[in-house]
Amino acid sequence: MKQDVFGQLNTLSQPASAEAWDGVLLGFMAHAAVTPQHLGKVLELEPHFALGHAVKGLFMVLLGRRELLPVAVEALTAANAAMEQQPVTARERLYVDALGIWLAGHPSQSIQKFEEILRSHPLDTLAMKLSHATRFVLGDAQGMRRSIERVLPAYTPDHAGRGYLLGCHAFALEETGAYEKAEIAGRQALWMVSDDAWGLHAVAHVHEMTGNAQSGLDWLAGREGAWSHCNNFRYHVWWHKALMHLDLGQVDQVMALYDQNIRNDKTDDYRDISNATSLLSRLELEGVDVGNRWEELADLSAARTEDGCLIFADLHYLLALIGDNRNDATAKMLNRIHRDAKDANNDTSRRMAEPGVAAAQGLEAFGHGQYSTAFDYLAAARASMQLAGGSHAQRDVFERITIDSGLRAGRLDEVEHILDDRRAKRSGAEDNYALARRALIEAARDNGDAQSVPAE
Repeated sequence: MKQDVFGQLNTLSQPASAEAWDGVLLGFMAHAAVTPQHLGKVLELEPHFALGHAVKGLFMVLLGRRELLPVAVEALTAANAAMEQQPVTARERLYVDALGIWLAGHPSQSIQKFEEILRSHPLDTLAMKLSHATRFVLGDAQGMRRSIERVLPAYTPDHAGRGYLLGCHAFALEETGAYEKAEIAGRQALWMVSDDAWGLHAVAHVHEMTGNAQSGLDWLAGREGAWSHCNNFRYHVWWHKALMHLDLGQVDQVMALYDQNIRNDKTDDYRDISNATSLLSRLELEGVDVGNRWEELADLSAARTEDGCLIFADLHYLLALIGDNRNDATAKMLNRIHRDAKDANNDTSRRMAEPGVAAAQGLEAFGHGQYSTAFDYLAAARASMQLAGGSHAQRDVFERITIDSGLRAGRLDEVEHILDDRRAKRSGAEDNYALARRALIEAARDNGDAQSVPAE
């Protein structure tokens, strides 16, 4: 047995494998690009390390890609075989259980296994981060916050996981509307661990949600070291920077960030595609010509119409397909979402049904210029959009399309209500997007009617 960097005992026998395992743990906390290499070394040195196989499988399912599910199944098989080769702790077995439950279609029940670990091992930062990450995928912001605040008192200032815990706490606070506390926690997290990209990005979220784009740019300036070491999460931090420039009307800077940072690497990871498609959608809503940038995103998204791992991913694939007028692929995606929604036996299909079906139909109608229909569908999906997962900032692209659909359809009173609700969720703050839409409503009313606001 070897004790890891977070103080937990694991069924490892070699100092080299224990050192590599610490690399996995710290790398996962920091979203480090080198994490898979550390895990590969652990499993090469100790092929019967059940927890290592379970974590590999959990990493795979968190990536939200259909073709990686067989890899996760293989990892579960290897974990179960490893447990027959050598005894494991009750804590380690719970990780294997969590993977099996997730693969059965119930990530929400996997969370309960992580929480079971934390009840007896509150300082197991790996379980904390996995619970946090899974709740994030499922859109459970309140659960993220409760989970972290249950274990927070156990962490002493010198615990190796405390900085990363504070980064997660900052994000959970921001997603539950406690913006001032979130900023304090995020700044403290980055002070404790300089590579905590999640904590840094939580503070960026605070600036996004409080309409302080320039302050957000000031926060990110000079702190590139906190995210340059990251896997593709670094593209997401650049995306946040682009959103800030967009709110300030600095379109040239947005396009430069898109081409040089956000989509310089043409991956088909759903998170990278969601960064790109949501940014291009925002630009087009502001009347910006994005050129042929939709094309490569649509090519990649057309290959994902049957994926169906996450409705969050599917809706962003749809943005690309609609943006490039891929009507056949769009129809395939909608048909598959409808088909998946009929199976209400797992977490994914329930989210396909709600908010998925209405949101997807709304996006399709928007793409066809059927603005009143789009508004009806998208407004109907609003109440449950949280369940699609992701953050408030990420889901705001759907909110903006809803608002602009309503404006173009002349549904001014209803749009104003949504703008009021959006402002309330941002503690009374408004960004320049919202202020511009309120000005359009006022101008339309000054004209003496409620005619639609023309599309840009």
